[in-house]
Amino acid sequence: MGGHAPGSTGPERWRNWARTESAVPRRVTRPRDLDELVAEVVAATASGERLRAVGAGHSFSGAAVTDGVHVHLDALARFERVTPRPDGTTHVTVGAGMRLHALNRGLAARGLAMRNLGDIDRQSVAGAISTGTHGTGARLGGLPTQVVGLRVVTAAGDVVEASRTHEPELFELARLGLGTAGVLAAVTLEVVPAYRLLAREEAMPLPAVLEGLDDLVDGHDHFEFFWFPHTATTLTKRNDVTDDVDRPLPTWRHVLDDELLANVAFGAAQEVATRSRRLTPALNRFQTAGLPPRTYTAASHEVLVSPRRVRFREAEYAVPRESVRDVVHELAAWFRATGAHVPFPLEVRFAAADDVWLSTAHGRETAYVAVQQYHRLPHRRYFDAAERIVAAVGGRPHWGKMHGLDHGTLASLYPRLADANRVRARVDPAGTFRNAYVDRVLGPAH
Repeated sequence: MGGHAPGSTGPERWRNWARTESAVPRRVTRPRDLDELVAEVVAATASGERLRAVGAGHSFSGAAVTDGVHVHLDALARFERVTPRPDGTTHVTVGAGMRLHALNRGLAARGLAMRNLGDIDRQSVAGAISTGTHGTGARLGGLPTQVVGLRVVTAAGDVVEASRTHEPELFELARLGLGTAGVLAAVTLEVVPAYRLLAREEAMPLPAVLEGLDDLVDGHDHFEFFWFPHTATTLTKRNDVTDDVDRPLPTWRHVLDDELLANVAFGAAQEVATRSRRLTPALNRFQTAGLPPRTYTAASHEVLVSPRRVRFREAEYAVPRESVRDVVHELAAWFRATGAHVPFPLEVRFAAADDVWLSTAHGRETAYVAVQQYHRLPHRRYFDAAERIVAAVGGRPHWGKMHGLDHGTLASLYPRLADANRVRARVDPAGTFRNAYVDRVLGPAH
């Protein structure tokens, strides 16, 4: 092996947030600028090492795992350029290592906002787009659909500015490709003027939600629901762009709902269920009974993002929107048949069809079904059952979450997977950016 590149250190044990993956890379590097990042990539390729960029570690999958070189992009985290566009949007270029919460604050300070967001903001920009992070909204796409440009460091050390009009195939792989096109150094996002959302959250019976689902999804800018197994109750969230009089949530109510109930009390319930699983149905009924309705307005990112401090494991599948009722009914039947104890709610969200090559919503209106389990409880039986159920309707696994599918199955679910592998072979012929997870889900580049 060659010597260490500038700014690198020896082995450090790494674990992801969910504690589902770990690694002891040979080298850990934290480049301070683009030149140092290029030097790290060139050194890895020259020595035949594998290299993976790592962000906040919020992926539940093995996307960031390597025994080669771990590159942390935290120093590449500034606003580089803000360019207003004639159509009212703005193109904003930021360092790829910027965390989403810092991006949201920086955009808000400039009177701007993302069109849509997921409900967690701890990820890096690069990690979020590379794994296909999404929010909810029938007319809205995931984070990769908001990307209009990328600065990519390829395995050869070339720095390429990719977009729909310049290196368009590299652009497609880089904006959602598990980091296989190269290391992202900067991302240009198309954002919109800052907006406020009217948030309405309330419990609803599951049968009523499923019966009126189309009206709920199409009638709101953002709609999602959480169903608590062993109950017939959901928590619904309806968020709509508003210009109405401001109705802020009182501080005490935010602390009560989002911290004490949604995190402290919820975490305590998970621990009780861990110690006495037979209490799970009663705990879930108790949790749903304690869901107070609330209505308020706030900046978009303050509504769409929720604090999630209770550690969990998650698998999530994108299914055709018209199939989601059947999937939920099948999962409910599985719970009744098995008596499995799951104190975590199941989450259902929605997205518009898009044209991103490896998007879970590629070519079809999509519903997302996320199954989650507390990190100290067994999850495999539950997740395997969910995977079998969604397979009947062509469910596509989220790239950043837990699943058991390989490229043989995924090739039939992603019509552009062969194109992605063709571009991989061109830009990374030596496989610098491969790892075991990439090999399993994408297969050989050719």
